[in-house]
Amino acid sequence: MTDQAPSSKRLAFYALPAIPMAAVALPFYIVVPTFYADHFALSLATIGTLLLAIRLIDAITDPLFGWLSDRVRSRYGRRRFFFVISTPLTALAAFMLFWPPEDAGVGYLAFWGVALSIGATWSLLPYTAWGAELATGYQARVKLSAWREGATLIGSLIAITLPFVGGLDTAAGFHGLAWVAVFIAIALPVAGLLAVAVVPEPVDLSQRKLSLREGFRHLRANGPFLRLVSAFLLNSFANAIPASLFIYFVGQRLDAPAMQGPLLFTYFLCAIAGVPLAVATAKRLGKHRAWCYAMMLACAVFSVAGFLREGDVLAFTVVCVVTGLLLGFDLTLPPAIQADVIDNDTVSSGEQRSGLYFAAWSFTTKLAVALSAGVVFPLLDLAGFIGSQTASQSPEALTALSALYAFLPILPKLAAIALMWNFSLDEAAHQKLRASLGA
Repeated sequence: MTDQAPSSKRLAFYALPAIPMAAVALPFYIVVPTFYADHFALSLATIGTLLLAIRLIDAITDPLFGWLSDRVRSRYGRRRFFFVISTPLTALAAFMLFWPPEDAGVGYLAFWGVALSIGATWSLLPYTAWGAELATGYQARVKLSAWREGATLIGSLIAITLPFVGGLDTAAGFHGLAWVAVFIAIALPVAGLLAVAVVPEPVDLSQRKLSLREGFRHLRANGPFLRLVSAFLLNSFANAIPASLFIYFVGQRLDAPAMQGPLLFTYFLCAIAGVPLAVATAKRLGKHRAWCYAMMLACAVFSVAGFLREGDVLAFTVVCVVTGLLLGFDLTLPPAIQADVIDNDTVSSGEQRSGLYFAAWSFTTKLAVALSAGVVFPLLDLAGFIGSQTASQSPEALTALSALYAFLPILPKLAAIALMWNFSLDEAAHQKLRASLGA
């Protein structure tokens, strides 16, 4: 295998499943909590605790599916086969969770939430490992990541648009979240089959098979990975806090519930524009420095939101535009760096274990989101915030909402910058790794 990027046709078909998979992830954490709280009499604390519990289950399922992705073999290869057989479960679980019966309760949310988490994990891990091995060069991986994350953002736009166009004011009938359910049920299996049909299985560079104990020993010894995943956890936690609170911030703090959909759409539309900007900046500065500068600017811009009050929609729109552009960096660059640190492990361990590494990556992402829900929703409850978009809030509750939304994310972002600023695995170091692999 060479260090050239795959063709644009292959990249486009590889990226295709990212669209419906993004439509799974975004509503689960942004729309589902408020939808179930508004229509099924579940408290925000209960929903936050449940989401955290689901993430604890991922502590088992993520490494399991990552290990299986590395070990399962078929006539179609290990990545493509394991990915495509996962899509029916993911599609079914999303359909059931996003189109609940009118008498759904905490048990229904728990069952289908766990099912969707398992299905999404099963789909995501072989899919991302497939991409990490498909493009092998330092900048080629940025290009592949850009295609995949650009498709992810298109899926996010769909997931934002459908609920608000269809309406979320009732759990009866064909509401907006049900529109997302139908889209995923159709698009995910079809996109998965198209990707498998067009995009080849990458070359497996493994020279031997490690035991689980030996494998985890090499993972713990991979210094660049530990630094990267720590920074990623901090930054993901920082990003998940405002994502969890966005609906309430726009509806209650800005008193502009009609702008929730348009502002989310603006944010993710700008993120699409941020993806090529991230590619260009990484080519000039390197991946880790480009990411650090983006996080710095995000801290400066996002802090403005903490001072906004009722009616400040125009100022918040500017915040959404700039931070949306910077989201393109957050989505594109860390996975491209993650693929490089897997090469570091392959050289030292002798086994190419992209599935296991992306399992750790996936769990970190989910843990960050769950921690944000498990922290901010109970804190809002303590501040007297009422989990309903039509409720009248006290000044103290709105102040707490602003502080949690805008100021709390800054600290973990700054810590992530400190970890990544002098990251050791730059382009020159990666070229030496690829030479050691003979690739």
